[in-house]
Amino acid sequence: MSVRRHRCGGGAVAVVAGGLVVTLVATAGCSSRADPEEAGEGLAQERVADEWDIDSGPSGAPGADPTGSAEPAEREVGAAPAVLREAAGALARAGSARVRTSVETAAGATRVAIQGSGGYDFVERMGRLRVRLPKDAVGDDEHEPITELLAPAELFLFNRGAGVPDDRWVRVDSTRVADGNLVTGGATDPLVAAQLLRGARQVSVVGRGAPARGGLRHYRGVADLDAAARAAEPYARGVLRAAARGFATDAVRFDAFLDARGRLRKIRHRFTMTNAAGGQRRETDVVSTTELYAFGAAVALRPPKPADIYAGTIDSPKN
Repeated sequence: MSVRRHRCGGGAVAVVAGGLVVTLVATAGCSSRADPEEAGEGLAQERVADEWDIDSGPSGAPGADPTGSAEPAEREVGAAPAVLREAAGALARAGSARVRTSVETAAGATRVAIQGSGGYDFVERMGRLRVRLPKDAVGDDEHEPITELLAPAELFLFNRGAGVPDDRWVRVDSTRVADGNLVTGGATDPLVAAQLLRGARQVSVVGRGAPARGGLRHYRGVADLDAAARAAEPYARGVLRAAARGFATDAVRFDAFLDARGRLRKIRHRFTMTNAAGGQRRETDVVSTTELYAFGAAVALRPPKPADIYAGTIDSPKN
């Protein structure tokens, strides 16, 4: 397994490449110490019921089309409609929400899934997740969850391990990570995901009938990273520009579910990454899914103090 280093803030952050394909933060040597603010909170297991489960649809049948149509039909609408362009603004008006995330990749017969859950404050533009890595992702049987503080231009990690003191955070400058940190941390920032829709094109509305319960509407299309970076709000431009440079293609396929208020309820992106291993280059699809629910729920946020941030070099194992 190869290791790439990105210079971020005060130190270099090593990210795994090769076997995992997705540039997920490596966790070899993770400490067993829990983030004191998360201990006993159970945020990773909490799921607040909110209107209905998007995964099962209003009928309750797994995999059912959320628009209620037996055989989903697509009606092309072309460029991004206003509801997609204004998705980030709708989230800001909602104030906050609970979040559930997943990043999945497949390389040959190997599939890796990173799961996360927590909350996001759209006014403060910051969220808090507990990210859980699968067994054997980096050679160990079990891995302690990583606490992440998300912001459009930076990421803070607690319980990072690999030589990091167990009472220190690691800071990553998202604008200096090859993919703009859209998947590096094992989750996609919800606000950046919404800003990415400003570059949507080839958009279709999925489903034959009226929107499902709550006015939920399913949009499918392709977002252009470069176009999104140009159209995005200033807080998201840097990371989207970095992503436009770092991914194998600017085209990002997406499925977005929005409710009657224009709030994103679920969004799935399919990114294409180029991996160089064994002297060969190959492209791999990475699927990132973000689900938002329980809008208005309180979110506990406390950015780390400068003295609590580790500025040393972080290494990942090679094999």
